[in-house]
Amino acid sequence: MRRVAPILVVTLLLAASVAAKGPTTRIVITDIERGTVSEITNRSVLDKFQVWAGRGTYSGVPDQQTEGTEGFIVDWPAGTVEQRPGRLRRYELRFYVAPRTSAAPRLGPGEELAYVVLYEHDAATERGYVFLPGRSDEHFGLNVRSIHRGLEGRWLRASHAWQSVFAGLPAAR
Repeated sequence: MRRVAPILVVTLLLAASVAAKGPTTRIVITDIERGTVSEITNRSVLDKFQVWAGRGTYSGVPDQQTEGTEGFIVDWPAGTVEQRPGRLRRYELRFYVAPRTSAAPRLGPGEELAYVVLYEHDAATERGYVFLPGRSDEHFGLNVRSIHRGLEGRWLRASHAWQSVFAGLPAAR
């Protein structure tokens, strides 16, 4: 019975830490060239693109954890992209989440900015590319405080799900 109690405590703590990370509440898309801004607030769409999914996220108990391989807006199994087409339109994507439910004091109600990436869309091929800010980029600190994915400073392929949603947005036109 003594061995079960520590395992149960660790399992509950892990569950609590995951629960403390609120769901994605809004994605703000800024067309860097045009300066236009659009938002995704539709719950059924946001549920598909949770910040707390994919590489750098783990589930399970210590020594038996499994790293996430699906989720967020990246096609994680495709790996990094060494070359991508030039002159693609670039967007900044800001992912906001519900306040964490921890006991830590908060400065106020509302959302928290949890993660920022760059996105480029190739309309000719319908492919998208996601850049995770690297050490010298503005949003690196914010991102790695949320999740250290181990691929910071690199371009990756966007998931088909994200590309489909993005193609239907006014920002893509």
